[in-house]
Amino acid sequence: MKKIVVAMSGGIDSSVSAALLKRANFDVVGVFMKLADLPRFKEGEKRARKIAEILKIPFLVLDLRTKFKKRIVDWFFKEYKIGLTPNPCVVCNKEIKFGFLLEKALSLDADFVATGHYARLRREIRNPKSEIRKLIRAKDKNKDQSYFLWMLNQEQLKRIMFPIGNYTRKEVENLAKKFKLPVLGIKKSVEICFIKTTINDFLKGHLKKRPGKIVTKDGKIVGEHEGLWLYTIGQRKGLGLAGGPAFAKASAGKPYYILDKDLKKNLLIVTKDEKDLYKRELICKNINWISDKKPRLPLKIKAKIRYRHQPASATLTHHLKPNTYHLVFKRPQRAITPGQSVVFYLPTEALAKAGKGEEVLGGGIIT
Repeated sequence: MKKIVVAMSGGIDSSVSAALLKRANFDVVGVFMKLADLPRFKEGEKRARKIAEILKIPFLVLDLRTKFKKRIVDWFFKEYKIGLTPNPCVVCNKEIKFGFLLEKALSLDADFVATGHYARLRREIRNPKSEIRKLIRAKDKNKDQSYFLWMLNQEQLKRIMFPIGNYTRKEVENLAKKFKLPVLGIKKSVEICFIKTTINDFLKGHLKKRPGKIVTKDGKIVGEHEGLWLYTIGQRKGLGLAGGPAFAKASAGKPYYILDKDLKKNLLIVTKDEKDLYKRELICKNINWISDKKPRLPLKIKAKIRYRHQPASATLTHHLKPNTYHLVFKRPQRAITPGQSVVFYLPTEALAKAGKGEEVLGGGIIT
């Protein structure tokens, strides 16, 4: 019997994942990862423990608060401080969920780690001595989380299972009822698990203010900002991300959109023309290829520049700097944001028609 460690958050997706694996006769061990001292983690641990009791599986609590703060939270602040908009979930998947958790699983002599991610894996045998794991978008495209998994490598993927990747959210809810798991009606998980309120409140509580001028693209001063890290490309007045009455006054009438940041001069650049936010090109770095093999370039792909972004047709080519690439979209895309992940998908129509979905080739960080 294969032994598998399931990351249990106390939510519906990970709970149903554990139940499915138990039904499939795996030797299941539930593990709750304590990442921060927040009520949601205490509540999640309590629910996960209860689910483990119902499923009659061993349950462990892995205290990763110190590692999580160092690898994720401190890095999060560092990125924002230099004017970027990072995605902590991407790094957490690499470093924590499929890093430290996988190490723990192997120390328990487990064969696999499983999570409640909406994603799929496909095994491809290249020859009798070689095989790879391909990362595929989930059946439920609205819940698909493959975007957050582009940093994973073959060694990790060979030890991973995504039990609910072939189910829709509605089907997962029906399975929870079938397994009699008390997880329906639980408040949905927040976007960033270690933030209690809003990103801005969180940043204001940890980073010092550094006021500066808000200027239009032609240099006209229209207000003041409290610190560049409080603003994101594409955001506008009224979204709770702007700072100070000066900005509100300047934004009277037609709203301003945040267009860019000048880190050296500490300027926040805005525009009233939303068309200025649309760009066709980006440069990305720190590229990871899921298959560990670089594809031939130029390469026609579909790319996502944020989680809820619709994959858009683009061409990927080399850039002058090592491990840096140039991406040109077929049509301009709104608010391309430095620090965010851009994820590459292979638009395989034949695979899609066969029900196998789109393959994730890899991704990088937008510069």
